[in-house]
Amino acid sequence: MATDTLIQHIETLVNTMLADEPEYFLVQVKIKPVNNIKVFLDGDNGITIEKCVRFNRKLYKTIEELALFNEGDFSLELSSPGVSEPLKLIRQYTKNIGRFVEVLFIDGTAKEGKLMQVLEEDIMIESTEGKGKKAVTQQLVIPLISIKSITVQIKF
Repeated sequence: MATDTLIQHIETLVNTMLADEPEYFLVQVKIKPVNNIKVFLDGDNGITIEKCVRFNRKLYKTIEELALFNEGDFSLELSSPGVSEPLKLIRQYTKNIGRFVEVLFIDGTAKEGKLMQVLEEDIMIESTEGKGKKAVTQQLVIPLISIKSITVQIKF
């Protein structure tokens, strides 16, 4: 089976598995060389390690039963995307309203700010330029089609 077809098949299996728990959703499936399957899940309120372990066991058993790989020759890693991973889905954007993000534009420029709103075709961030009394805060509406990626920024 071609890798793209296999990824689609695994995506379908994951979405079926998650159907009873709609607060969780599939972010991405990757298949690395030597049949290393990486599944990234998230939840509207995050996802616990215990949930990942449960979903991993269930998915592993299903893949094994369907014999998608010769002689069970595969490995499965199921986790939430790391904090350094760009957000991929609108549902992830919504979940991160109120957090600081870096928006990388298609033209290569970037802008940091607090994610304030997510709409159908654009997002709004609040960005502050300058320090102290000279600081200027502005709200920017950014069309989704101009965005290459959005990454949550951890502020201390």
